[in-house]
Amino acid sequence: MLVYPSGIDLSSSTLRYLSRLLSARRLELGTRWRRLPADRQALMALAHLRCGHTYAQLAAGFGVGIATVYRYITEAVDVLAAVAPDLATATRAATRKAFVILDGTLLPIDRVAADRPYC
Repeated sequence: MLVYPSGIDLSSSTLRYLSRLLSARRLELGTRWRRLPADRQALMALAHLRCGHTYAQLAAGFGVGIATVYRYITEAVDVLAAVAPDLATATRAATRKAFVILDGTLLPIDRVAADRPYC
């Protein structure tokens, strides 16, 4: 498998924020060592969440196993979910805004009977 450098259209402060959350989680768990430091784990999780890189691609790029990628991403998502507001709080905050973008992602799907792409 070939490995190449890539870029993510996120700020470095996003990487530092997730890295700090993961470091705090590691201290809370009392983890002695990990295959990757917290900043590399954060980069891996952001690459998966933002760019949709597969576990196999991330495993090759970061030099770890697929099971390690799965654990690291699951841990990062759990850490982010813990600091996210609940639905009631998010709804209250949205009512005070002029507009809210919930999710603007269009995912093409394969429809056998369709004459045109369906998103």
